[in-house]
Amino acid sequence: MNGFHTAADLPSEVQVLVAGGGPSGLFLALDLASRGVPSTVIEPRTALDHTRPRAKTTNARTMTHLRRLGLAEVLRDAAPLPVEYAQDVIFCTGLTGPSAHELRRFRSAFQLVPGRYGPQPECGQQVPQPVLEEVLRAAVESHPLVTFLAGWTVTGVSVPEGGAATEPCAVVVRDPDGAERTTAAEYVIGADGGSSAVRRSLGLRLEGGSAELSNISILFRSASLASAVSLAAAVQYWVVGSETAGMVGPMDRDGMWWAIVQGVDPSVSPSAGEAAAMVRSLVGPAVDIEVVATDPWTARMLLAPEYSRGNVFLVGDAAHLNPPWGGHGFNTCIGDAANLAWKLAATVNGWAGPGLLASYGTERRPVAARTIRDAATNGKALAYHFADPELVAAGPAGEAARRAAHRALAVKQSEFDSLGLVLGYDYGGSPVVVPDGSALPDEDPIRYVPSAAPGALLPHAWLADSRSLYSALGAGFTLLADAGSLGGLDAGGVFGPVLAAGARQGVPVTVAAVGPSEDGTPLSQLWGAAAVLVRPDQHVAWRGNSPVEAAAALSVAAGWAPAFPPARPEESAPSIETRSARVDAVIP
Repeated sequence: MNGFHTAADLPSEVQVLVAGGGPSGLFLALDLASRGVPSTVIEPRTALDHTRPRAKTTNARTMTHLRRLGLAEVLRDAAPLPVEYAQDVIFCTGLTGPSAHELRRFRSAFQLVPGRYGPQPECGQQVPQPVLEEVLRAAVESHPLVTFLAGWTVTGVSVPEGGAATEPCAVVVRDPDGAERTTAAEYVIGADGGSSAVRRSLGLRLEGGSAELSNISILFRSASLASAVSLAAAVQYWVVGSETAGMVGPMDRDGMWWAIVQGVDPSVSPSAGEAAAMVRSLVGPAVDIEVVATDPWTARMLLAPEYSRGNVFLVGDAAHLNPPWGGHGFNTCIGDAANLAWKLAATVNGWAGPGLLASYGTERRPVAARTIRDAATNGKALAYHFADPELVAAGPAGEAARRAAHRALAVKQSEFDSLGLVLGYDYGGSPVVVPDGSALPDEDPIRYVPSAAPGALLPHAWLADSRSLYSALGAGFTLLADAGSLGGLDAGGVFGPVLAAGARQGVPVTVAAVGPSEDGTPLSQLWGAAAVLVRPDQHVAWRGNSPVEAAAALSVAAGWAPAFPPARPEESAPSIETRSARVDAVIP
């Protein structure tokens, strides 16, 4: 049975229980289901609140994760604003009237690129979080391996003494009528938000701080604003005002808008009239405003000291709270779920070694820490930090002030052009990645340097047959071999040791010959080797030229063996120079 159920539907025992049916919990359940693993999702909300749109940015990496589940196009079809509507973020002094001056524009923000995108199979998508959740809920409701209990709440979890993984956890659940019952779960996933009951049950506290000033989100309708805007179309307008500063953006093309007033006293809770006045201060006095909802909030920079204990794992906001600047919070949550799902599925399906699940926190916690640092830095340069009454002045003084603001606003590039953060994170220090002695690209929030160094995200390419390279990846591990390096030999035959190792250990692995890219570049040139072993989450576990080394690497990547040290140069397989050398390079 699947979908939304009643009190009688909670079994006394479940294999995987997911506390929380927000984006990360739903995605995790669907990813598990795609790998044949059933789960039960416990979610307190029976309905989604569209007056609290929260996250609006689904980045290129998250869209590519959704593509794996067949949901990328479903989400794009459901989004009120297509990518073609607008792609830019504009800093300005206002939206309407003669005092509306553009100060700086960031183009193709948040990986919004109409048409085919290069760095990933999918570009970004602006869409309110409730719409995303509706898409995920619909997918969950129709999937036979996911049971979704709406109106239920996980109130606590008891972990076996010593965190013994061989004993089930006791999960206390409150049903819609307020009655509590206990169910046994082999694995528990805490995806229940910043106030996570699962995390509290483990005795873990989020560590970090909060911003000094708060913000107020305002959802409003306006029949006249769209036609009154005197600037180019944008997904976000940052209004640098001397009295009120913040952000404004369209929610759809039917008159619904959102605003965030930045830098307010944390105790402020405006009335509808006061909120409307704030919005008019941002967009212009002659615009009709109907306030739908207000939502005061404060940016948090918080991180859990651990991501798991025994068979209990934390994902998403239960593990970290990110400031929203840059739109990375929700996307980081999906990254957690994607990392954990294949490892948990491998464990449930019996082919994971003892080191695989343990690598979840090792890999994901540093990603959250880096993301929080970058978002916190962006939070030190909000709209009100650039306010200057001269920005709206006429004549030379105003022009000089606007030129100065344009230069100063360059500091905001990493908030909107953050491909280095979105795609450049890596798991290079992971125990289930085989190092090859090469250095990973330096961390840079803006600049993304594609690399096939072990631990990095597989560099994307569009192939000569117009397919995405990612389309060649299987559901398990995939050994990708550069077709040009095989010299006409069959990839499955050359890399037979990898297939044999997978068969012995029950590890799902496929072998595929690919390339060249659509511009004729051999993929070995992109990878720095004849072959790469790619994990189910599209990160590189190993690269090299030797099928024997690739077979050994599969055991490491599945958590069965410690990583072997990188070969010394004189022990490495031959470099790829000529056709005969290429053949020798991949024959043991």
